[in-house]
Amino acid sequence: MSDKPSYLGLLNAVSLAESAACEYLHAWIEVTPSADVAAVLRTVAAREGEHGAAFAKRINELGYELRVKDDPGRAKRMKIAKSSKSDLEKMEAFELHKIDTGDKPDIFDKFFADHSIDIRTGELLGRYIAEERDSGRLLRSCYEQLRAAAGDDTATASPGDDRLDVIESKVDAVCRAVEDLRQIVCAQSMPAATG
Repeated sequence: MSDKPSYLGLLNAVSLAESAACEYLHAWIEVTPSADVAAVLRTVAAREGEHGAAFAKRINELGYELRVKDDPGRAKRMKIAKSSKSDLEKMEAFELHKIDTGDKPDIFDKFFADHSIDIRTGELLGRYIAEERDSGRLLRSCYEQLRAAAGDDTATASPGDDRLDVIESKVDAVCRAVEDLRQIVCAQSMPAATG
């Protein structure tokens, strides 16, 4: 190709990140005591590995090579993945419970802002985004189950629950205001004390 695609850096970054995730998830699978957690991690790790390879392949198809970069966080991720920390602690350390944003914007919303993306790359990105969002839901569900098993009663909170908290606080403020008005009206309607 004569013109370097403007989205080549995105493809490279996705390939590297997905391959790195596959690696630490496999290390975690080897040490988790939970068959259920291992099953979720296997699903997600398979997707991550496939994404890493597919994006590297697409870069090659476009006439370029994957640019491998130094990963200063690799040793830390692998140490956490292989550690004796609980699965819940690992979920929190990797922030896997935060990937699913529900209906709120996420990192993928701007991937198609580049209108020069070719059809084959667009297909690859579309599938990748759909699978990543599904993986986020799987991981969040796994995280909530781990929290529930640990006795955390806030484990059923969903991404939209913070909106409910805001609404509840507004309703509470309205109730307080109504009560304040009621007291004022009651005080004004009482006969004045004579002395």
